[in-house]
Amino acid sequence: MGMTMTQKILAAHAGLKEVKAGQFIEAELDIVLGNDVTTPVAIKEFKKMGATSVYDKNKVVIVPDHFTPNKDIKAAEQCKMVREFSVDMDIENYFEVGQMGIEHCLLPEKGLVVAGDVIIGADSHTCTYGALGAFSTGIGSTDMAAGMARGKAWFKVPGAIKFELVGKPKKWVSGKDIILHIIGMIGVDGALYKSMEFVGEGFENLSMDDRFAMANMAIEAGAKNGIFMVDEKTIKYIKAHSKKEYSLYNPDKDAEYDETYVIDLSTIRPTVAFPHLPDNTRTIDEVGEVKIDQVVIGSCTNGRMEDMRIAAEILKDKKVAKNLRVIIFPGTQNIYLQCIKEGIAEIFVKAGAVFSTPTCGPCLGGHMGILAPGERAIATTNRNFVGRMGHPESEVYLSGPAVAAASALTGYITNPEKI
Repeated sequence: MGMTMTQKILAAHAGLKEVKAGQFIEAELDIVLGNDVTTPVAIKEFKKMGATSVYDKNKVVIVPDHFTPNKDIKAAEQCKMVREFSVDMDIENYFEVGQMGIEHCLLPEKGLVVAGDVIIGADSHTCTYGALGAFSTGIGSTDMAAGMARGKAWFKVPGAIKFELVGKPKKWVSGKDIILHIIGMIGVDGALYKSMEFVGEGFENLSMDDRFAMANMAIEAGAKNGIFMVDEKTIKYIKAHSKKEYSLYNPDKDAEYDETYVIDLSTIRPTVAFPHLPDNTRTIDEVGEVKIDQVVIGSCTNGRMEDMRIAAEILKDKKVAKNLRVIIFPGTQNIYLQCIKEGIAEIFVKAGAVFSTPTCGPCLGGHMGILAPGERAIATTNRNFVGRMGHPESEVYLSGPAVAAASALTGYITNPEKI
């Protein structure tokens, strides 16, 4: 029996000719990632192990992005620990405030991850890099510590689900709408510890930003990872951002999949996930009248340049609804700068939105957008669990940038086709 994309990558990094679903392997790591929330725990475990140096100062990446710029004394203490560790270990890819971004937007932009890599990160949305044809998955801080020390990690080889994409999405339908549609279809545990593998002629109609958004939310279906086949768009992106060697791993024709779904992109509508799970989805035509108090556009799911341009197209020469808070934060400093150069930042500010520096803050209810009891937000973030963005009695609705921007103009969840 042949192997899937994920299985081929893991076999290569384990030094094996083949692997099978359920097999335990030890694989070499290309990148070990941490942030300001998870790295302090990893540092403590690293020291408990008696480790005195990281396995490769160029392959450990640390990005303070959740509570930076520091929101309080505790956050400052955590970042201080991370900063001092990075200096002591001579870590090349430590990104201080001013150079940083949201980690899963920053690493591809910096060319640190490429096709064929194995990446672990102490953040569940590390699965984002599957958009580039890499195996990437979230792990705990203890595994991060071991990865930093040894450059290796144990994995149980996942089975896989094939998503054959056909057709072309209509205007205002982005990768976020597609992945919300899929999660709504299979459920938040529909791909539990499996690889979500995206193939088919339809994925050629998706931009890299679409693919990043889709791979990013594989974890919201319970998946171990999400991964796309590599095409010309992928290679063009890699060559534009990285000098690293990349490797291509296409699935075998006789690769074994637990399930196969055909997704016709042309039939997908703008989609919204209602509280309190990402699989509680409705098309924009089924939403009804939902009043909102806050709009958040950004995050590691939808903080990329294409997302900013979509929001700007809708908000240009208009004003956000009265008594509504609209917060927009790009994924990296480069995207922030590009928004200024293209006049997008001016569009946002003139519309009455807050245009912030990159941060994960609002997404996890950390800072810069906390919800009070009874408040509702529509957000381009990736989770809408109880209390995710603030008070347990608040509500979060998930959408793509087009629906979020349209909703900013009306104060209600709104179809962008009607703006």
